[in-house]
Amino acid sequence: MSEDMAPVGRIIETPNCVAEGADWLARAEPRFAAALELTGPLPLRRRRDGFEALLAAIVSQQVSVAAADAIWGRLRAARLTGPRKIAWASDDDLRACGLSRQKIRYARELSGSGIRFAALRAAPTDEVIGTLVEVPGIGRWTAEIYAMFSLGRADVFAPGDLALQEAARLLFELEDRPREAVLRDMAEDWAPWRAVAARLLWAYYAHAKRREGVSSAAGR
Repeated sequence: MSEDMAPVGRIIETPNCVAEGADWLARAEPRFAAALELTGPLPLRRRRDGFEALLAAIVSQQVSVAAADAIWGRLRAARLTGPRKIAWASDDDLRACGLSRQKIRYARELSGSGIRFAALRAAPTDEVIGTLVEVPGIGRWTAEIYAMFSLGRADVFAPGDLALQEAARLLFELEDRPREAVLRDMAEDWAPWRAVAARLLWAYYAHAKRREGVSSAAGR
């Protein structure tokens, strides 16, 4: 795992990186240790970075996993997953792939944003998030997930995620689901492995839902 790349910090590259973080969390917080006993080893969940990753995130907003996969498949078949192709395509072309009017606008905003994705790999996490949220259609949650999984940042968290909030409520036996600001404060204690803490909470949430007989797409 890459370390000491200040101001980027640690980069999660392999399952061993995740295991190192999980071990640190288990030693720092007994509840995490108990959760790991239930979940087993945590997934790496690294993804490619770049324009396609963010376009796919826009496509997946407010639709089911199956619907998002179908739309993305049609976009790929039409070769409409690159910034210039999006810019050149007609609204009818994009609508035929399943994009709503709002998502067509978001896709065009992203294609014209001029983001230098390679440069983000060496940028501080706050700068990455700040750059991404300037694009209409990309909120803080999407930006944090991109930093976590596409850039492999080890110390980024997404406290606005409802599954993370519910997992924290269950694991820490809280009376209510913690709000975003409260969970963000809680996660300060999990630095420098907040991204692994997120993986663990998602895994714990999935375990809890399976135990209740409810399927979950947490942290998809």
